[in-house]
Amino acid sequence: MENRTARLTILIDPRKKKLFEEICARQDLNSSQVVRKLMRQFMLENIPTDEVPDWLVPHVKYDDIKK
Repeated sequence: MENRTARLTILIDPRKKKLFEEICARQDLNSSQVVRKLMRQFMLENIPTDEVPDWLVPHVKYDDIKK
């Protein structure tokens, strides 16, 4: 887990926010956890392998934690 945090503010349609939070809650996750996971996936999919910083490499698969 990261040592420090930074705020990311996004504007989304209220209906999408409500549905997103409901789906997160059904999976016992909060919206921040899911957004961080999506960001990691996006970065790993869009950066050349030789440029991936060590701190971005997952040590444990997310699906293993969720089980």
